[in-house]
Amino acid sequence: MSIDSLRDLMPAYARDISLNLSSLASETVLNDQQKWGCFLASAHAVGVAPVVRAIEAAAAEKLSPEALNAARAAAAIMGMNNIYYRSLHLMKNQEYTTLPARLRMNILANPGVEKMDFELWSTAVSAINGCGACLDAHEGELRKHGVPAQQVQTALRIGAVVHAASRIAASETALQG
Repeated sequence: MSIDSLRDLMPAYARDISLNLSSLASETVLNDQQKWGCFLASAHAVGVAPVVRAIEAAAAEKLSPEALNAARAAAAIMGMNNIYYRSLHLMKNQEYTTLPARLRMNILANPGVEKMDFELWSTAVSAINGCGACLDAHEGELRKHGVPAQQVQTALRIGAVVHAASRIAASETALQG
């Protein structure tokens, strides 16, 4: 599978999503590692099988084994962190924010790829998972290291489109089964 095969899964009502997949796959604001890592981390964050398979196949042509693993790790660690930190943010009792998280997050210190690439991927996944606290933290790190707003926006756009494609693929599968 590839991005084109994923686009073929999109029904007529999701033409905009199909077109966005195509334009984002051709996007040049991010380098290939940044772009395909965002695609892959986003696909794993949502976890819809045909989308994961299609994006894994496309990313395998562009990413090193280390980058493939790091993108998957971004989805995994943000799957945990986004829930935890979003909960702290939403709770009225601020005492919980003063307590240590006591969750292992070793991958953040050494993700196996350029740290800012991992931050971009974590930003896309945090958008999918709806964690404002994590979005602010990752965006702040990116901007502190000189990553332009257009690159952050592109990561967010990739996350949004992969999420939409995943929801459509899941809905279409439900209609068939």
